[in-house]
Amino acid sequence: MRAYLSALVVSSATLLASASAPAQQVNGTLGSPGATTTITGQQLPPPDPKFGGVIKDGALQSKPWWPPRVAPPRGAPNVLLIITDDAGFGVPSTFGGVIPTPTMDRIANSGLRYNRVFSTALCSPTRAALITGRNHHSAGFGVISEQATGFPGYNSIIAKDKATIGRILLDNGYSTSWFGKDHNTPAFAASQVGPFDQWPTGMGFEYFYGFVGGDANQWEPNLFRNTTQIYPFLGKEPGTWNLVTAMADDAIDWMTRVHQTDPSKPVLIKYAPGATHAPHHPTKEWVDKISKLHLFDEGWNKVRDQIFENQKRLGVIPMDTKLSPWPKDILKEWDQLTADEKKLYIRQAEVFAAFAAYSDHEIGRVIQAFEDLGKLDNTLIIYINGDNGTSAEGGPLGTPNEVAFFNGVSVPVDVQLAKYYDVWGTEQTYNHMSAGWSWAFDAPFSWFKQNASQLGGTNQNMVVSWPARIKDKGGLREQFIHVIDVVPTILEAAGIRAPEMVDGIKQAPIEGTSFAYTFDKTNAKVSTRHKTQYFEMMGQWALYNEGWFLSTKVNRAPWEAFGPANPDPLNNQVLQLYNLTQDFSQTEDLAAKNPQKVKELKEMFVAEARKYHVFPMDASVAARVIAPRPNITAGRSEFVYTRPMTGLPQGDSPLLLDTSYTITADIEVPADGAEGMILTSGGRFAGYGFYLLKNKPVFLWNLLDLQRIKWEGTEALSPGRHTIAFDFKYEGTGVGTLAYNSFSGLAQPGTGTLLVDGKQVDTKRMPKTLPMILQWDESFDIGSDTLTGVNDSDYKPPFPLTAKLNKLTVKVDRPQLSPDDIKKLQAAMQAASDGPVGEDLDLVQKIEMRIDQREGCRKQADAKGLGPIERIGFVHNCMKQ
Repeated sequence: MRAYLSALVVSSATLLASASAPAQQVNGTLGSPGATTTITGQQLPPPDPKFGGVIKDGALQSKPWWPPRVAPPRGAPNVLLIITDDAGFGVPSTFGGVIPTPTMDRIANSGLRYNRVFSTALCSPTRAALITGRNHHSAGFGVISEQATGFPGYNSIIAKDKATIGRILLDNGYSTSWFGKDHNTPAFAASQVGPFDQWPTGMGFEYFYGFVGGDANQWEPNLFRNTTQIYPFLGKEPGTWNLVTAMADDAIDWMTRVHQTDPSKPVLIKYAPGATHAPHHPTKEWVDKISKLHLFDEGWNKVRDQIFENQKRLGVIPMDTKLSPWPKDILKEWDQLTADEKKLYIRQAEVFAAFAAYSDHEIGRVIQAFEDLGKLDNTLIIYINGDNGTSAEGGPLGTPNEVAFFNGVSVPVDVQLAKYYDVWGTEQTYNHMSAGWSWAFDAPFSWFKQNASQLGGTNQNMVVSWPARIKDKGGLREQFIHVIDVVPTILEAAGIRAPEMVDGIKQAPIEGTSFAYTFDKTNAKVSTRHKTQYFEMMGQWALYNEGWFLSTKVNRAPWEAFGPANPDPLNNQVLQLYNLTQDFSQTEDLAAKNPQKVKELKEMFVAEARKYHVFPMDASVAARVIAPRPNITAGRSEFVYTRPMTGLPQGDSPLLLDTSYTITADIEVPADGAEGMILTSGGRFAGYGFYLLKNKPVFLWNLLDLQRIKWEGTEALSPGRHTIAFDFKYEGTGVGTLAYNSFSGLAQPGTGTLLVDGKQVDTKRMPKTLPMILQWDESFDIGSDTLTGVNDSDYKPPFPLTAKLNKLTVKVDRPQLSPDDIKKLQAAMQAASDGPVGEDLDLVQKIEMRIDQREGCRKQADAKGLGPIERIGFVHNCMKQ
């Protein structure tokens, strides 16, 4: 007994030195098979206890002794941590929204509402902060993983000195799981090569069922169980299987199995549905339900006003809150729209709302499962609405294909209506709504996701229930809370300390502050314990300090992501100052009246930024998507494959954008001919495919589901061995121009040539190429095609290759900048940095000028009667003039 205690429990001297250290709790007799014990938690995993029995020469003279199982402290609750995606303050009915969210209402009515809960303004960063209790830069997620750069605050790697809540609770005796979105695995570590230490199962979550990346097609997702890709939707009729329901089913199955196996063991479930991130993919049942309500027929201005009035009526915002003016400079008011625009935008909003309501319903099924198991009373439910504000990444028009946005392409309203209106939200779209709705759904605040200096990007809301502990049912809490506060809150609720050592590595301090004190009604109105918090996202930044809020004026709408970045985002800014204790919605700028306070808070921001790895600050957006990262293809120019292989993610596969390349396949055609996929990357919404169709070779580029360019062989391949190849010569200077704040090397033309046994059979020039990214939730597949195909009219996946593949070679010849190229780029960058700074030209005016310029270019393209892709190329060149 003494040997065991000396190994597993801290010494009395240490206990005296740390008053917060929990006392050991033992159930049963130590050494017996059923004994359990708590641990101090200072060191994870805990050291193995010394044997406490007796060993003699013979077993009959000896006494056995079993090490006790580790268990959490008595009364430790189950934890259901829910976070939805891309949803602003005005989305749920719980906080005044017009979209019905009865599950969130239920939790609020049995627990507490919180109206000052803050995110980081972007997905991965918020989620990294949520599971570590550290600021997003501290956790390596200054931006999303797909934009990672080689600096500690931005490399998308959660360091080993920042154990997650999953790991802490697991080693303290919980069963842990993660369902839905995993946006915290580096894009360059998402393949089956691993490493898997940054996957949920490597970060302390024993079970994972979900997708890796920023979003997923909810009808045919890149879905994993633990680290194995699964395809439960195969063979199902389109529109009958949806991940939103499937993950609820899987979560209920998992928690039931755990309960039935060991009813005493508490669970942690991180529940992260893809809703309401694009693509908005609800079932038809839910679209029909919402459409019948006619919630959006009067347009976004009146809907926003209605949400605002609802919020005041419910008391979730102060009665004297002001609603900022509509941003006429960047978004049309509803009355200015054409009938076609209104028709399209109403449909977009209905599908978005259906997605939100559908997701809330399925969350309700999971909560009901806790009640059915008799576990709800001692379950801490934290339901956070949104990991950032509502997304405006659909742009002013919305888009049927979010991949188009990430390549800088806007799809005209007439094209959306003609081709996509009737299938909006189905498997035929990767849809996103107009930013007009996003502004409305962020009421009472301004701006959107990505805008870290504005409350529309960061001020979320949350409901919390724990029936055994929280008695102030329906109460409102207004203390400042940040997502980094969730981990220390859960630990306090469970009676578990943050570890000092994990796997022999000293842990960095938790940076959040527990808000468990707000659970008590007596503390309903006490001041927040979280006094200071910085914000930064892609060069926009802010600082909160005891009610004061210093923020940068917005200098870029989220859809304006493809121009040169602000070269000095720390200083080249217009600074604004707000007193949030008196100005809930950030509408009255006090900077001119309080220059000393502005100076003081900026100095405080700089100190926080240095402390938490915010520097070097980078205002680039799209440029970081295509920037090189240390994936398994880095430094390689030739890739050889000798057998079929599927599921290699975009971040770990050869990138064929903005470069020359040659793909060569050595195949053997059987006597009766062959067909099938040789190589594909991407899918229905952007990608390429190299395949045999009716025994003829085809290479096809799918340009954002707007145009498909095809190279075809004219003759069927004879039986026997053949070499078929596709050679592409790119005419641009490549991604190297991004280092000089220039996009000029991207999206340039190129010429493709299809060859059979060394003979040219088809040649075409592509006037424009994709600059940034293929469809990211699809993979690089050899020998068949997983998920969606690049051309539905030619084939349906999996389209297995019936020829024998002997060898497939991909050679990449990336452009290199010449000394003359570099001189020109340096001169252009210098000229740009010598131009007017933000103080000289209102930055919102810059956005307005840019939008006016784009609109003029579009009108010129319309007058020429150009097709979609030609129109895109014309507008792109026009914008550069």
